[in-house]
Amino acid sequence: MENNTAMHITILLRQVLMLLTLLALTYLAAGIGALGSINAANFYRELQLPAFAPPGWLFGPVWTALYTLMAIAAWLVWRSSKAHQLALVLYFSQLCVNALWSWVFFAWYQGALAFITIMLLMALLLVTMLLFWKHNKLAAMLLLPYLLWLSFAAALNFSIWQLNPGLL
Repeated sequence: MENNTAMHITILLRQVLMLLTLLALTYLAAGIGALGSINAANFYRELQLPAFAPPGWLFGPVWTALYTLMAIAAWLVWRSSKAHQLALVLYFSQLCVNALWSWVFFAWYQGALAFITIMLLMALLLVTMLLFWKHNKLAAMLLLPYLLWLSFAAALNFSIWQLNPGLL
């Protein structure tokens, strides 16, 4: 009986450690992106914005929720299958492109390249979602709000780029 208890505690600790690790790595990518967005609030105020542009303060809370859902989705895939490597490689690949977008748009002021980057990000996310679906359907569904937000962000990126040819 004691061996079973020790084994269950070990399994539980391993599960919690992996969740914390995936949260930390996902938030690390968010932090790298945030470094590229240090002057985003000022830059966003200077831009000609489309009518559907949200207020600047909304981005932080939305991205925090999305990054949390993303990490939980990756954890669910890790838990559900031994053959999760490709799915997690794609997850981390799209996470890197996600962090890159902030630099391209807010630090380097490259509207066209930022739009190409977000299109690449969406393609990587779609493939990631398909692989997640094979391992854990809930994990794939947890990425749906992220896909919807990226679709909105792509439209916003394109519109801002078009409205601000001198800045982007």
